[in-house]
Amino acid sequence: MTKVAILGFGTVGSGVYEVLKTNKSGIEKRAGQPVEVKYILDIRDFPGHPASKLFTKNFDDILNDDEISVAAEVIGGAKIAYEFTKKLLEAGKSVVTSNKELVATHGAELLEIAEKNGVSYLFEASVGGGIPIIHPIHQCLTANEISEIFGILNGTTNYILTQMIKNGKSFEAALSTAQELGYAEANPEADVEGIDACRKIAILADLAFGKELDPDKIYTEGITNIELTDVEYAEKLGSVIKLIGYCRRDGERVFARVSPMLVPKSSALSGVDDVFNAILVRGNAIGDAMFYGKGAGKLPTASAVVSDIIDAALGVSRPIKWVRTKNDIMEDIKSTKSIWFVRTDTKDKAYAKELFGNVSFTEIKEDEFAFITPLLTEKELAEKTGKLNGFKKFIRVLE
Repeated sequence: MTKVAILGFGTVGSGVYEVLKTNKSGIEKRAGQPVEVKYILDIRDFPGHPASKLFTKNFDDILNDDEISVAAEVIGGAKIAYEFTKKLLEAGKSVVTSNKELVATHGAELLEIAEKNGVSYLFEASVGGGIPIIHPIHQCLTANEISEIFGILNGTTNYILTQMIKNGKSFEAALSTAQELGYAEANPEADVEGIDACRKIAILADLAFGKELDPDKIYTEGITNIELTDVEYAEKLGSVIKLIGYCRRDGERVFARVSPMLVPKSSALSGVDDVFNAILVRGNAIGDAMFYGKGAGKLPTASAVVSDIIDAALGVSRPIKWVRTKNDIMEDIKSTKSIWFVRTDTKDKAYAKELFGNVSFTEIKEDEFAFITPLLTEKELAEKTGKLNGFKKFIRVLE
């Protein structure tokens, strides 16, 4: 029998308990043994809950119990969760988690500790919620040299942008609706500023390329500056605006970025709406493989956590690993090239062509126009837009 502790009983933690209870018979068959929750750790009280006898406020109850072989860390954050996870792994207990912040920040260290102690540290639910992506990259695509990973990694921002695109809502109105429906937190900063997507692309890059990226060094831009006018321009240009997490390997170096992008309607990513996520993995053998589904939510995320619990109970044959690097392996954002959508209210189209080449202009308002640039580095774009009187904004274009 595998006895499990659930650390944190919020949305995901309660979902983990529900999935383990509801699907008990099937989980037992897949794990080859009964899987039973012995403890639920939370500082709050849950009077009248059917599992009230399982609750504890003392972490040491779990740490010192030799019967506990797997802990599901769904507390969140990178402080207490880090301390608990490290102690559990050092005590010879496997840990599974949905905690993207912790994995992105301390993943390499925790994986080393897990390997040293002969246990597992698994985090399928940390990227894409219920979408299988960690296991496919680590196991199913292991014969490939992965060159790029990119996609829509945050359901909240995708829902907001969908409301702006399809219903003409302003950013503020769309965010308010997302909060009313429970898709966005009262403080939505981690989502709308791109922080959540940044942590996820960091994990995917670490896993695919085998080297640890510092998420604090990844260029991250959210969607708070996207206006309905931008959405209208995108539509006229045959595109939609999506928040895209992107990473690629260039030899020994790695580039990663999170930013809004104009996505052509010819791209499969353009039709990914509402709270759905889609992640495209590009390998030298498989070509392009896309993973699609709900990127968050109580039960989808819980299902991924429970899947990892089953794997931990069975024992993982090939440990996940990436290395901590002493040197900065990340490419400088200023030297990377993109195609750009540029808005300006200058009246001098001739000068814009002088600066950017023979570009075509698009207009939806009398007092401004927009155009798509050729491939330019960030530095080149900054120099050119700095000379363009009336420059308003740029957005990257997905090639």
